[in-house]
Amino acid sequence: MSRDLRILVVDDEEVIRDVLATLLEKEGYEVAVASTAGEALTLFEAEPYDVVLLDLMLPDRSGLDLLRDVRRQDPDAVVVIVTAYSSIEGAIHAMREGAFHYIPKPFQNQEVLLTVRKGADARRLTEENRRLKEELSKRYGLGRIVGKSEGMRRVFDLVRLAGPSKSTILVEGESGTGKELVARAIHTHSPRSGAPFVTVNSGSMPADLLESNLFGHVRGAFTGAVANKKGLFEVAEGGSIFLDEIGTVGLETQAKLLRVIQEKEFMRLGSVETQKADVRIIAATNVDLKKMVGEGRFREDLYYRLCVITIPIPPLRDRREDIPLLADHFVRLYASENDKPISGLEPETMKALLDYDWPGNVRELENAIERAVVLCSGGSIGLDLLPETVLQPGHGEALIRLPENGSTYRDLIEEYERRLIRTALRRTGGVQKRAAELLKLKPTTLHEIIKRLEIREQ
Repeated sequence: MSRDLRILVVDDEEVIRDVLATLLEKEGYEVAVASTAGEALTLFEAEPYDVVLLDLMLPDRSGLDLLRDVRRQDPDAVVVIVTAYSSIEGAIHAMREGAFHYIPKPFQNQEVLLTVRKGADARRLTEENRRLKEELSKRYGLGRIVGKSEGMRRVFDLVRLAGPSKSTILVEGESGTGKELVARAIHTHSPRSGAPFVTVNSGSMPADLLESNLFGHVRGAFTGAVANKKGLFEVAEGGSIFLDEIGTVGLETQAKLLRVIQEKEFMRLGSVETQKADVRIIAATNVDLKKMVGEGRFREDLYYRLCVITIPIPPLRDRREDIPLLADHFVRLYASENDKPISGLEPETMKALLDYDWPGNVRELENAIERAVVLCSGGSIGLDLLPETVLQPGHGEALIRLPENGSTYRDLIEEYERRLIRTALRRTGGVQKRAAELLKLKPTTLHEIIKRLEIREQ
């Protein structure tokens, strides 16, 4: 930390206070002492302390109560419980309340010093991560969205301008580019931010189930409808509803969505009563809706209602200057989550990331970094920790590696098919119908190939 480490010792035994104060001052720490909870809280409220050594048995209040007060004052406070063996159960309870660690009495001096150092390091990392996140967000991001490329700056500008409006918004981009994060940012920048944000993955459910989820149903509307059920438009009342993969919605449901946008009302399945809907719609697509309109697969009137404001998110391969920023962000995130002292990526690792085309976009990069952090046993991430697909020459998902001892032509072709189909499925979020369109296959043909090749990773 930039300032000298400041420690507060709270114990009603004078000899314990003196021993701990002397021990810690010899290490160069600045130490204050208190014999009661009231005195300790007064000191803590007056100025911050990096570490608090706290006895649970105090004359005026319990140490557990003081722990809660300290954590309310400073959620990042590092509190170490120093207590007798007879109170170990209480110390464990204190750790559930947010204490960093506990030391039983009588204690070993080295154990105290080691625990204080670990606590100070934990606090420093917490403060540094917060500072870096704030700086990153201020300079290159919008909440959890990170980027400094021209394309992402346009996204940030559109979110800030469109967020406060009442307009329906269409977010366009390939799978894995962060469309839901953009939708959440729009909601956060709107007057509706205090109300619900509801996500609907339109491509993951059949048409009848989608309608029931969106609009709700009344008892007896269909087999199994044993009671009235609210739809997600009711759940999102006053807030925003995010319709992901809007291009997969059937024409009948599209007509009902159009009515919600135009008339601000809908009917539950099986009901004849209309209900008002005060909900902002944010839709997302990874397909060309205008092309679908021309093919008669998407309503033209709904398309123009949805794209009042369009926010296109560029794929990661078109904004490579964002890769180092994103990689560093994910390293810090997952290093913190896994409690690993990882400083960053080695130069050759970063070069490999920059050379790869990232067909799965930011989602694929995040997965690669998380994997590398979990497997990393040193202070930096080396090339060997990246997935094989990133390291292969040419960096193509469908690239075939010919074994040194050779292989049959049929086996190589099947491997190529597997990788090609997995790429298409990943780009379409696992939706076989869309994957078949990308590969110019009939859905039934693709399904048969998936079954024949026993492809399970989608």
